[in-house]
Amino acid sequence: MAFYEDDWKPYVPVAERRRQAMREVAKLRSKGGKGSPVVIQGREIAGTFWGKSWCQNLERYSDYANRLPRGRSYVRNGSVVDLEIAAGQIRALVSGSSLYRITLKVAPVGQACWKSICKDCAGGIDSLVELLQGRLSKPVMERICRQGQGLFPSPAEIKLSCSCPDWAEMCKHVAAVLYGVGARLDREPELLFLLRGVDQNELIAKAGQSIPMGTGAKGAKVLEGEDLAELFGLDMAEIPEPKKKSRKRK
Repeated sequence: MAFYEDDWKPYVPVAERRRQAMREVAKLRSKGGKGSPVVIQGREIAGTFWGKSWCQNLERYSDYANRLPRGRSYVRNGSVVDLEIAAGQIRALVSGSSLYRITLKVAPVGQACWKSICKDCAGGIDSLVELLQGRLSKPVMERICRQGQGLFPSPAEIKLSCSCPDWAEMCKHVAAVLYGVGARLDREPELLFLLRGVDQNELIAKAGQSIPMGTGAKGAKVLEGEDLAELFGLDMAEIPEPKKKSRKRK
């Protein structure tokens, strides 16, 4: 039978946990730290292709299934008070019954795998902006997201570490951080390439080659929400379109 830190520490209400999180961010910044918290607006953790793809990748691995729900609650509550992504490493602070330090080691994409991705996507990506915004043809996106052979890490490629007393390999604090990465990729998708040790520019270096994947980016079918849901086999919330501002008559 597993024992968790909540078994011997008093329950901390969500509102108090949020206040603790804000205090910890203030402390980090007062000491010269960045204090880069994960802020979730509403219920959706991620809204862009890259952020959603990261989260959906987590959820399709049975190794993580039993701990992910509590992690989602933690990240939505603002408990991830600091999150830093670097080459092969994710460091974070999560406010729970105490302040816990999380370190995740992520293996780089294998050279053979990366070369295969670049080769398969040749001619399907026109620009770096297009890549980072996720505005690519469906075949390209499917290739990038291919389970075990794409850009998203498998459980075997991630080493998890948390300072909490929970001896389980994935505690709720680690799960919150993994979801926090998805939220961070919404704003900075280039961090995925940094984390996996590859250069995103290599994906567009062969854009002029004559054998594109699919029909290429120009005129190609862009991977829409329903296609992404089909790709991962999961339901996805629709992203509302921005409201158009009406011009006032003079």
